[in-house]
Amino acid sequence: MRRTDREIKGFEQIIEIIDKCDVCRLALNDTNYPYILPLNFGMRIENQKIVLYFHGALEGKKYELMEQNKKASFEMDCSHRLVTQDGNCTMEYESVIGHGNLEFVSEDKKYDALCVLMKHYHKEDFPFNKDIMKKTMVFRLIVDFYTGKKRIVTK
Repeated sequence: MRRTDREIKGFEQIIEIIDKCDVCRLALNDTNYPYILPLNFGMRIENQKIVLYFHGALEGKKYELMEQNKKASFEMDCSHRLVTQDGNCTMEYESVIGHGNLEFVSEDKKYDALCVLMKHYHKEDFPFNKDIMKKTMVFRLIVDFYTGKKRIVTK
């Protein structure tokens, strides 16, 4: 990282940033160009690793690409604020990027995984229609590498 003064190194600080984000952009390997999609997500810490959970329809391009290559990168950001001062402008932000390996969640673990997703957006328990699970694919990214970055302007 070029701007080491903005680097976030602490695991707990990384988790705090992830908790604030509401979209995770997942980059999959495609033939000529990366395939990027914005997704809702949930997070769980498993065996000292960050695991990101996602959901979607039962079929689509992302699953075809996942079958070909389980490796993926991700990016998420939050705390955006435009700062203008003395004729200059900059942007405040917090972000986390990284990569890992994707895997599909089995049917018997789908409910728990969807609860992880719901918990990210509804801090209280949110009862959801379980019938939707028949039409929902759930997958996860086991994160192997991550780094965080933060820019907050002090006045």
